[in-house]
Amino acid sequence: MGLLRRCLHILLCTALFAGSTALSVLAVANLPGHEWLLRGALLWQDPAAAAAVTWPVPQQKPAPEATSAPEPVTATEEVSAAVQETQGTATPAPAATPEPAATPLPSAAPDIENPGSIRAEQFGQGSGDGYITLNAGSIRNYTSCSDADLRSAVSTPSLPFDVEVDSDEPQVLILHTHATETYQTWPDLIYDPDFTARTQNTALNMCAVGEKMTQVLNEAGINTLHDTTLHDSPSYTESYDRSYATTQAYLEKYPSIKVVLDVHRDAIEDSDGTRVKPLCTINGEDTAQVMIIAGCDNGSSIRLPNWRLNLRFAAAWEEAMESRTPGLTRPVMCAYRYYNQDLTTGSLLIEIGGHANTVTEAIRAGQYAAEALAVLLGGHLD
Repeated sequence: MGLLRRCLHILLCTALFAGSTALSVLAVANLPGHEWLLRGALLWQDPAAAAAVTWPVPQQKPAPEATSAPEPVTATEEVSAAVQETQGTATPAPAATPEPAATPLPSAAPDIENPGSIRAEQFGQGSGDGYITLNAGSIRNYTSCSDADLRSAVSTPSLPFDVEVDSDEPQVLILHTHATETYQTWPDLIYDPDFTARTQNTALNMCAVGEKMTQVLNEAGINTLHDTTLHDSPSYTESYDRSYATTQAYLEKYPSIKVVLDVHRDAIEDSDGTRVKPLCTINGEDTAQVMIIAGCDNGSSIRLPNWRLNLRFAAAWEEAMESRTPGLTRPVMCAYRYYNQDLTTGSLLIEIGGHANTVTEAIRAGQYAAEALAVLLGGHLD
């Protein structure tokens, strides 16, 4: 019995000793510089165990990576975020990205079965009978009026209206009776006979040209409105009636408007189906030619009592374009055409290129035409 008690006493002491060792290790393991304390405790209680332990090499905590300041939020992003909140979405606004460049035209036409041909031609100015020669450019007389009659109509140098530069009130309205008219989308001299040369895509139809013209005029201090209504869609019939109503509504709301420009494109074809692109070169770049159409009163079906005033405006714009950018214009067409030109004394139709020109050539022509108009109206160009 005594022997048993001594054995139990030894076992109890051993357990207490082992437990104190473990507690010592746990106590010092979380202290700074704990390695030497831990080593010392083990060495004091069990030299053999201390010698057997492999001690890790102290590691430095890596410094936190430098973080840059957050990118500033642009006004566009704030607006985008606000719109998303209004619409009940929780997605954050996208990060600011560079403005996309203009989409380039395809470098080559696609494979087309039985493609049609395109012929480029620069139309020159006219002279002699049937033409009124201007200081720059000319007018083609398609009426029964004498050339002398037309010449006297445009001999007055001043415009038949006054435009206020840098005005808060609109001075010019640009719209499109045939807004869906469009152009080629590749520079190759072939076209797809199945393509009607019409589209509702405002980046490719007449609205794209009108937008460039509007931009130029506004930047020059000529307050200009651009209406992008597709008056010929879905129905081509009565499109002029619809554009007339649109123009009237603008004139009632903004009586300050003096000039109304109906911007179209032409469609020229040879008898064999070859499409003709009126083309010139300005500053080394292919540019569509433009043609102004000024209507004439025929005394019966076409009532344009102020047609001579519109023609005076047409002649002045023709001279401004042709003097600034020689070759840009075809002769002004003065013919028995109505085209809603009774609404103001500054109402004209202008053809920017034709259906065989490319969109790029047409937009470039619209820019030059608008720059000349801005100068004519007293605007300021950079």
